[in-house]
Amino acid sequence: MKTLSYQTLEENGYEGYLLKNAPERMIQFGEGNFMRAFAEDFIDQMNEKAGFDGKVVLVQPRPPVPGSFSLKKAINEQDGLYTLYLRGSENGQKVNQKRIISCVSRCLNAAADFEEVLKCAENPLLRFLSCNTTEAGIVYDPSCRFTDRPASSYPGKLTQFLYRRFQVFGDQPGKGFFILACELIDDNGKELEKCVRKYAEQWKLGADFLAWLEKENVFCSTLVDRIVTGFPQAEADALNEENGYLDSVMDTGEVFGFWVIEGPQSLKDELPFEKAGLPILVTGDHRPYKQRKVRILNGAHTCMVLGAYLAGQDIVRDCMEDDVIRSFMNRAIYDEIIPTLPLPEAELTDFAASVSERFRNPFIDHALLSISLNSTSKWKTRVLPSLKDYVEKTGKLPVCLTASLAFYLAFYHGRKLTDAGLIGTRPKGDEYTVCDDREVLEFFYAHRDDSAGALTRAVLSRSDYWGMDLTGIPGLEAAVSEDLKRIEEEGAYALMKRTLV
Repeated sequence: MKTLSYQTLEENGYEGYLLKNAPERMIQFGEGNFMRAFAEDFIDQMNEKAGFDGKVVLVQPRPPVPGSFSLKKAINEQDGLYTLYLRGSENGQKVNQKRIISCVSRCLNAAADFEEVLKCAENPLLRFLSCNTTEAGIVYDPSCRFTDRPASSYPGKLTQFLYRRFQVFGDQPGKGFFILACELIDDNGKELEKCVRKYAEQWKLGADFLAWLEKENVFCSTLVDRIVTGFPQAEADALNEENGYLDSVMDTGEVFGFWVIEGPQSLKDELPFEKAGLPILVTGDHRPYKQRKVRILNGAHTCMVLGAYLAGQDIVRDCMEDDVIRSFMNRAIYDEIIPTLPLPEAELTDFAASVSERFRNPFIDHALLSISLNSTSKWKTRVLPSLKDYVEKTGKLPVCLTASLAFYLAFYHGRKLTDAGLIGTRPKGDEYTVCDDREVLEFFYAHRDDSAGALTRAVLSRSDYWGMDLTGIPGLEAAVSEDLKRIEEEGAYALMKRTLV
C-alpha cells in the first residue's frame, strides 16, 4: 500500500477537497495531535469555504529524539497531508466525519532546522503565528542567550524569530504578526508577550524593536476547546485499508470545537472565520468564555466523576446513561453553576447542552480514573469558585457542589500508600490508585484512620490546598462531614439520590 501523498490520491481517483499549492501564511510552533485536529482543521475549512488560500508551516519546538518515531519525517513524506476523523454525537445522532487536511506545507524542527525556521520570518506573505507548546512552554528562562541556535525556551525562540522579522520588515507597516497562543494557561497571549519583552530587554535588542513589537504585533490570548484522541492505534490498519493508502499521522477528535480569540475585530477581515461558518469567536475579553468552560465542562467532570466511580461506573458515557448520576450532574450545572456566571443565560444553557452531548460521545471511552488525576487542584480551580459564588449570591450551600467535596474526601480515603499512589477500595472490593502530588497523598494516608468529622476538618482547613480555610464558609464543614458519613454508611450513589430530592 502506498503512502498518502498528492500523487497517491490522484492515482486513487480521490475527488474530495485538496489545496496542493498555496503560499505559506501561518507558522505554527507545535506539531502535536491537538493542533492538527483543531487549528489545521479550521484553516483547511477556511481554504475551502472562504478562499483563505494559505498553507501552515509546522515547527517542532523540541529537539528530535534519536531512534523514536519522527513525526516531522512522516508529515513531509506525506506532502503535509493527513486524515482527520471527527466523531461524536449531534442532536442524538452518531457523527463520523473524515477529511484529508491539505493546509500543511511542511514540518521543520526548531533545533535541527533553525536557520530554515528563521527564513520563514523573511516571507512577506506570512502573517499569522500560532502555538501550543504545552503548559510548560510559556516560561522565561534567563539562561537563554540571543546567540543560542536556538534558544532553549519557546519564548526565546519566538523572540529570535520576531527579531529576524523586524530586521527584514521593520520599516514596513502591516508586516508584524497576529500571534495566537493556545497553551492551557491563564492569559496565554499576554504571558507570552511578557516573556518576549523580557528577552528583548535582556538581550538589548533595542528600543526600535520593542516599539515594533508593540505597534505591529498582536499577542492574542485564546481559549481552545476540543477533545482530541490522537492517532487511532487500534483502528489504524483497518482505516488505512479502507482508504487505500498508508497514513502514519492520521488524527482523531470529537466533532465539537470552539476557539475564542481575544483580539481586535480587524482580525476577522484577515482570517475569514465567519465566511467559512466556523465556531470561532473574536472578542475583546476571552475570560468569561474560559470561565464558562472551566466551571461548566471541567467543573461538571470534577463534580461528578469521583462519586460516580465510587458508585461503580468506569467511563463518562455510561454515567450519562444512569438517570441518577446524569440528574446529579445536571442539577449541579443548571441550578448551582450557571447562576454564578456572567454570560447571558441562553449562551450558558446552550453550552451546557453541548457538554451533555459531548459526554455521550459513542467514540470516546473517557475513563473516570483518568479524569481523577490531581483532583485536589482540579476541585480548587473548577468547583470551589462556583461554590463560593453560589454561597455569596444565595446565602445557602449548593447541595451538589458540597456533595462533590465529600466524594473527593471519600475517594482519597485510601488505606495503603505505594510508589504508584494511594490505594483505595470501592464498595465491591476492587482497588484503585489515587494519583496526586506526593504531599497530598501522604497527608491523606496519615489521616486514614480519622472519623468523617476529623477528616473533614483536617482537609477543609488546609488553606494551602484551597487558597483559604474552607471551614470559614458557614455550614460547609458540617454539611461535608454529614455527606461523608452518608457515603460511608449508604454509598455514593445514595448520596447522589438524596441531592435530587
